[in-house]
Amino acid sequence: MKHASAATRPPGSGASRLRHLIPVALTALAVAFVAVRFAAATHETLARTRDGACSALKPDPLPAVLAGRPTPDFQLPDATGHTVSLSGQRGHPVLLNFWATWCPPCVDEVPSLEELARRIDGTDLRLLAVSVDDDWGAIRRFFVKGSAMGVLLDTSHEVPKQFGTEKYPESFLIDAAGRVRYYFINRRDWSRPEAVACLESLR
Repeated sequence: MKHASAATRPPGSGASRLRHLIPVALTALAVAFVAVRFAAATHETLARTRDGACSALKPDPLPAVLAGRPTPDFQLPDATGHTVSLSGQRGHPVLLNFWATWCPPCVDEVPSLEELARRIDGTDLRLLAVSVDDDWGAIRRFFVKGSAMGVLLDTSHEVPKQFGTEKYPESFLIDAAGRVRYYFINRRDWSRPEAVACLESLR
């Protein structure tokens, strides 16, 4: 059996197929456009939600000492004697908290910091709690059962001053690029879900 040649095909069959394909192509383009707009709107909504999470924590204006300057770096020991630097956290959002065991509002804030530390354990988020106590003895007596936080000790009391801190507690949220983004005077409730959402927005 012979196939029909182009000359024997019904006239207009190619145009007919084209007329059928145009609506299909237009529908596919419309679906793709809607999908792109939906993804963009979802991203914008998520960004607004995370920005709102940071605002919900009620940050204070950044200290003047940090204006137009790179974030100060430091190297401090943890309880095992290992040296930890702030610059070594680059690539990770960081909550940097300055505190002391003899500071009543610091003591009030610690349980919520511990809760936050437990929530972000195993993630790329970091929590550094820099104590200005005089020795590790006071800190070990304070954390009888240990701590989930990354506790560091600054016996010189000089590191907080580089950030404009002279009273405690004060906290700084630092983005993954190492820039201080938010500043908090006095204690906050870091156990709130907004705390994790805010940190996640700093990736």
